[in-house]
Amino acid sequence: MERELMGERYSLPVLPLRDTVVYPGVAVPISAGRPGTVEAVQEALEGDRRLFAVAQRENVDDPHPDILYNIGTVVRIIQTHRVRGGMQLLVQGEGRAQALSYFQDGEAMLQAHLMTLERLPPPAPEDPAFQAMDGELRERAAELGTRRGVPVEALNQLIQGVDDPGAFADLVAFYLELPTEDKQDLLEILPDEERMRAALVAVERELARIEAQEDIQAKVQEELGERQREMLLREQLKQIQKELGDEDERNDVEELRERVAELELTEDARTEVERELKRLERTSPQSAEYQVIRTFLEWVTELPWGDRTEDKLDLNKAAKILDDDHYGLKDVKDRVLEFLAVRKLQTERALEDEEAEAAAAAEAEAEAQEDGADGAGDEEAEDVSEDFDDGVGRGPILLFGGPPGTGKTSIAQSIARSLGRKYVRISLGGARDEADIRGHRRTYVGAMPGRIIQGMRQVKSKNPVFLLDEVDKLGVSFQGDPSSALLEVLDPAQNSSFTDHYLGIPFDLSEVLFIATANYVDRIPPPLLDRMERVEFVGYTENEKLEIAKRYLLPRQEKQAGLREDEMEVGDEALLSVIQQYTREAGVRQLERELGKLSRKVARKIAAGDVEEVEMDEEKVRDLLGRPRVHPEQMAPVDSVGVATGMFYTPMGGDIMFVEASVMQGKGGLVLTGQLGDVMKESGRAALSYAKAQHDQLGIPSEALDDREVHIHVPAGAVPKDGPSAGITMATALVSALSGKRVRRDVAMTGELTLTGRVLPIGGLKEKILGAVRSGISEIILPKENEADLEDIPEEVAENLTFHCVEDLDSVIKIALVTERRRARKTKNTSTGGSGKGRATGTKKPEKEIRA
Repeated sequence: MERELMGERYSLPVLPLRDTVVYPGVAVPISAGRPGTVEAVQEALEGDRRLFAVAQRENVDDPHPDILYNIGTVVRIIQTHRVRGGMQLLVQGEGRAQALSYFQDGEAMLQAHLMTLERLPPPAPEDPAFQAMDGELRERAAELGTRRGVPVEALNQLIQGVDDPGAFADLVAFYLELPTEDKQDLLEILPDEERMRAALVAVERELARIEAQEDIQAKVQEELGERQREMLLREQLKQIQKELGDEDERNDVEELRERVAELELTEDARTEVERELKRLERTSPQSAEYQVIRTFLEWVTELPWGDRTEDKLDLNKAAKILDDDHYGLKDVKDRVLEFLAVRKLQTERALEDEEAEAAAAAEAEAEAQEDGADGAGDEEAEDVSEDFDDGVGRGPILLFGGPPGTGKTSIAQSIARSLGRKYVRISLGGARDEADIRGHRRTYVGAMPGRIIQGMRQVKSKNPVFLLDEVDKLGVSFQGDPSSALLEVLDPAQNSSFTDHYLGIPFDLSEVLFIATANYVDRIPPPLLDRMERVEFVGYTENEKLEIAKRYLLPRQEKQAGLREDEMEVGDEALLSVIQQYTREAGVRQLERELGKLSRKVARKIAAGDVEEVEMDEEKVRDLLGRPRVHPEQMAPVDSVGVATGMFYTPMGGDIMFVEASVMQGKGGLVLTGQLGDVMKESGRAALSYAKAQHDQLGIPSEALDDREVHIHVPAGAVPKDGPSAGITMATALVSALSGKRVRRDVAMTGELTLTGRVLPIGGLKEKILGAVRSGISEIILPKENEADLEDIPEEVAENLTFHCVEDLDSVIKIALVTERRRARKTKNTSTGGSGKGRATGTKKPEKEIRA
C-alpha cells in the first residue's frame, strides 16, 4: 500500500458510512456487513489497519463514487469482532482527508486517492474572544449533556479530557443530533474558530429544541396527569373490587357507559346522564342509592331516543288494510288516509326542496366566484328548509268517541298496521294519580316512570301509534288530576319536550300518533278535549251488524270453536234473529258472544257424533240459544190520548220511549215520575207553562185547566233519565191529555222546548233514528237546526222514513196529533222537500204549509 507525505497523494480502502459522519479524535463502533466494506476491512487489517471513512449522500446498499462525499476521515481499526453476517469494528478517527478520486479494486471494494487536510488553528489562541467562545461552547455542551441525561462524572471527564478547542469542536459535532448533511458541513470546515462557532450555534439550537420539547411535554403531562392518575386509581380500584367480589358491578357500569354513548341525547340530557354515571361509579354497590341510580340509567338506555320505524306511504295498500279489518267507519279511515297523504307529500316535497336547495347553492357559489361575492343565498335556503322541517313527522292527536263495541280500540291496531308503525296501548280507566302519567320522583322508594314513558320503552320506537284507552274514565283524587297531566302529552306545541318526573330530562313525543278513546265525550275536561281532533263512532245499523257478523265475527267464532267452514251454515235470516232478539247494543260485542255460544253448541253436537253439519235458521237459533232475552220497545199498537213517542240515546245505542200524561181533579199541581233528572223535570214544567199560556191556539178548553192536576210519567221507572231532548215529547203528551186528542203511534219525536214554544237542536240524532227504525217508527219529528245531521243517516234507512223538521211546538202538534182530516186520510204529509234521504217536511208557522 503506497503512502505519501502531507500534500502528497496516497491511497486507502474506502469505508462507506450510512447516516453518520466520523470526526478526528473520536472512537466510533461500526457494523460492517456489505461485501465491499468487509473486503476493505480485510485489506486494512492486512496492512496498516487504516481506512478512509466517508459518508454516503444516499442510503443505498451498493455504494458507488457518485454518492460519496469527497471529504472524510482517515480512521484506524482498534478492535474487530466477527459476527454472523459481517464484522463489528471499533475505529478511531485520526485526521481529515480529501478524496481526489475513487476507483474499484477487487470485486466490490472501493479505494480512494487521498490528500491529507489539516485543521487551521486560530492566529491568536490567547485572544479573549476566542477563549470566551471556547468556554461558552464547553458550558453549553455540558448543559446539553445534562439535558440528555448523561451522568455528570462521565460528562466532566469527557469535556476535561480534550484541551484543544478545535478537537473539542469535533467531539461536540459528533454527538449532536444533526442530519448527515449538516454534520458533513461541520467536518468540511477547516478553520477551528469558524467550526467552533458553527458547533456553538448547533448546540444552542439543540438546547432550544429540547426546551420547547420539554415545555410541550410538560403541558401534555399536565393535561394527561389527572387522567393518568384517574386511570391508575381505577386500576387499583378494580383490583380491590376483584378481591371484594365487586368486579361484576363495575363491568355493569362500563356497559352502561357504552350504551349511553350510543344514545342520541340532547346536550342537556347527556350532561345529566353523565352526572348520574359518575355518581354510580363513586357509589358502593352495597348502597341502596346504587340500585336507584342504576335503575334510572337502565331506563334511560332502554328508551327509543332515536329509533323510529319508517312509514309505509302506499295509500292504496293502507286503504285495503283498513277495509279488510273493519266494515264501515268511513270517517275514521278517511282521517287516517289524510294523515298518510300529508306525510307522503311532506316527504316527497322535502326531497324536492333539498335537491332544489343544493342546485341553488351550487349556482349561487358559481355566481359568487364570478362576482366576488361569498355564499349569497345560502342563509335563505337554510331557513326555508328549517321552516319545512317544522311540520314533518308531527303526528295528529285523535279522539275516538262512541258507544262500546263499535271498533274504537281495534281500529287503532289497524291504523298502526296500515302505517307500518308499532302499536302500544295503555288503559286509563280508573287512573286517579297524576304519577300514572308523569311518574314518581326518584326520591321516593320504588319510584317508576309514568305509563307514557313505560309505553315508549315497551314499544322501542319513537313514532308508534299510542292508544290511550278509556280517557273519559280518568279519576280525580287528593294525589292529583291525571287528566291535567295529559294536557302536556296531548299538546303538539309542548310534547316535543315532555318531562317525566322520574327521568327529569325531556323526551320527544311529537312523532307519536296519539289516539284516545272514550264512551262519554262530555266527561272529558274541556281543556283536554280541546287538544284532540274528535272522530265520532256511532252505533251500527242492523244491516251493518249483519255484514260485520258475516265477514268477521262468525268466521272468528267458528275457528275458535274448531269448526270448519262447511260444518255450520248460518243464513241472513238466522243472523238477523240473533241481532234482533238476543242483542241490544250499539256495537257488536254481545253479538260476537252470542255467535260464539251458537258455535260452541254446534261444535258439541258434531263432537258427540249427533250431526255432521248444521244449517242454521231462526227455529234452530231459538232451540240452541233459548228464548229471546231482548225485548226492545216496539211502536204502540194504537193511537192513544196522552201517550207520545220520544227517542233517547245511551252509550248502548238509541231507542224509543213513551211519555204518558194524565189529567185529574186537583189543585193545579204537576207530578213528574219515572226517575227523571232535573233537566227533564224542567222540560215538563216548561211544557205545562206553554200549554196553559197557549191553550186557545192549541185547542185546549179553558175549563180543562181549572182545578186540574197533571201527572207526567216516563215508563221504565228503575232507569234514571235526564236530558232536554224529551221537551217536545212531554209537551205533545200533555197537550193530547188536556185536549183529548190522540197522538199518532207511528211518529217519534225529539227536541228541546223553550218557554216560548221554540224547538232547539239536540245531539245523538243518528243513534236515536236507528233505534226508532228498529221499533217500527216510520215518521220522525226533529228540530229544524238538526236537518244537516240527516246526511249521516244510512241510505237504506233514510229511504223508508219521513222526516219533519220543525221550528216550534205548534208544528209538532199539527203533525203528531190525530185530527179528523188525518184520520180520514190515514195520515198524509202536508208537503215534501228533498233532503237527499227519504222525505223531509218542515213547518215554520202553524197556518202555512212549509217545505224542508
